[in-house]
Amino acid sequence: MPQPLEGLLVLDWTIWQQGPVCSAMLADMGARVIKIEQRGAGDPGRYLVGAGGADTSAKPNWYFEANNRNKESITVDLKKPEGVAVIHALAEKADVFVQNFRKGVAGRLGLDYQTLKDRNSKIIYASATGYGPEGPESAEPSFDHLGLARSGIMNAAGEPGMPPLGVAGGIADQMGAVMMAYGVMTALLARERHGMGQEVHASHLGSMAFLQGLSLSMKLMAGFAMPRSFRAKAGNPLWNHYRCGDDQWIALAMLQPDRYWADFTRVIERPELAEDPRYATMAERGTRAEEVVAMIDDAFASRPRGEWVKRLNEDPGDYIFTIVNSVDDLPTDPQVVANGYITEVDHAQHGPTPMVGLPVGLSETPGSVRSGAPELGQHTEVVLMDVLGWEWDQIEKLRAQEAI
Repeated sequence: MPQPLEGLLVLDWTIWQQGPVCSAMLADMGARVIKIEQRGAGDPGRYLVGAGGADTSAKPNWYFEANNRNKESITVDLKKPEGVAVIHALAEKADVFVQNFRKGVAGRLGLDYQTLKDRNSKIIYASATGYGPEGPESAEPSFDHLGLARSGIMNAAGEPGMPPLGVAGGIADQMGAVMMAYGVMTALLARERHGMGQEVHASHLGSMAFLQGLSLSMKLMAGFAMPRSFRAKAGNPLWNHYRCGDDQWIALAMLQPDRYWADFTRVIERPELAEDPRYATMAERGTRAEEVVAMIDDAFASRPRGEWVKRLNEDPGDYIFTIVNSVDDLPTDPQVVANGYITEVDHAQHGPTPMVGLPVGLSETPGSVRSGAPELGQHTEVVLMDVLGWEWDQIEKLRAQEAI
């Protein structure tokens, strides 16, 4: 079965997460992605887990594997002109070049957009940054935590009065990668339709601002952003989450609560609330939100979550709700499993290895996770022979020069 980006060649000169995840997404969709790593060192993401004391020989380096699956690795010394010449030669044949180094680094090495464009006018050149390509801080370095901080999301998480809260999981890096992959895919379509290559930019700041598009739009047009709110004072108690008797949580999301209220009071065994004029409408309940939430809290605390799920599903009220998972719950969540959001790859070193699957499905040309992350420089000779058609003596000469 063909894959949507099959036949495209991507050069991936990236490190850590934001850039590598972008190119991994392209690889998932079938592109051939060649990861360019500095000779002798490689992507520092290779060593992040080991630096924390984990034994990466016994278990996969989850950080590097997640960000670099489906790729090939070549090593090049970019401090030597012979090494840079290797990348120039590859760029002449590439469709996409992805990089996430600080502003000015690519130019100093001769790997900037204009230099590569002069050799390949149709190349798509994608740059991931912290704060965007323009402005006084465009050259400043950034990591995920700073993306969370600058974007405002630290002050959107949690309840009023809490200090700024971090969010686990590298989501600013992940979101920056998603938006850059979106930009690359769009640029590829534009090239197909209009015939030109171009430069693509994505940043932590821009991506995380877009992630909060609804709240930011509210600020822009209404004059204020969505405020933090207290769970115990939810203006719509049927848009809230509740602790069940077994310390597991359940979430309700009924945006038209009056439609559900009478049936819901029956399910929680408080039918008298439906007849009480103090709670008859959303507006009335909103004025007594803390009181209503407390009553629902008491009801859910009386039974384990599994029983509440059964009662809500079997009742004719057609409620909109779900369980509150932790990340620990996701690998065995039946919906995650059924839709392939977790997949398994036959890892060369570790055997069958679970990995995050693709979040989108294409019926005729689906993407896939086909291999784990490459070893450092694993494919250097293969790429130079296969992509560039170079002979072995030419490659050996580069080896002797320590350019590769």
